[in-house]
Amino acid sequence: MDVRYINAFVRSISNTCETMCQLPVTVGKPQIKSNEGPGTDVSGVIGFSGDAAGCVVLHFSFDVASRLATKFAGIEITPDHEDFADAIGELANMVAGGAKAQFDGLDISISLPNVIVGENHNVSASRIAPRIVIPCDTQIGQFHVEIGMEIGKPKSLASAETQGAAS
Repeated sequence: MDVRYINAFVRSISNTCETMCQLPVTVGKPQIKSNEGPGTDVSGVIGFSGDAAGCVVLHFSFDVASRLATKFAGIEITPDHEDFADAIGELANMVAGGAKAQFDGLDISISLPNVIVGENHNVSASRIAPRIVIPCDTQIGQFHVEIGMEIGKPKSLASAETQGAAS
């Protein structure tokens, strides 16, 4: 995956945490995910379609997800709170939407958020594109963001090539 797209996610993660949760985040070095590894407790998933296909997944422990949702909502949000999944889903939506806004020249749609809550689960990676893992550290704990995207040709380039071939 092109570093421009990874950097868009890094900027969006920082902006979302700092703006919406008043929480500075230290973003670690992105790496290619080599295996499924240990599971997580809460995952916010947003799919991409159009000129890019794939997804972004925010992974949290119960404790970090609860603390982050609490900072976001301004009220205590525990995993059993009725708005817990909505808060995590909205944070995932903001990270995906913030990155998407930086993908110049690509026509991309994002899905509604899905939130998986369950101890020690994994979100399986697509075999089409490698998953990039972005570790994040805050004063309330660590979480990580995974990105798996296959970038196609932007419509403007594809249509220009088609028009050039027809001439």
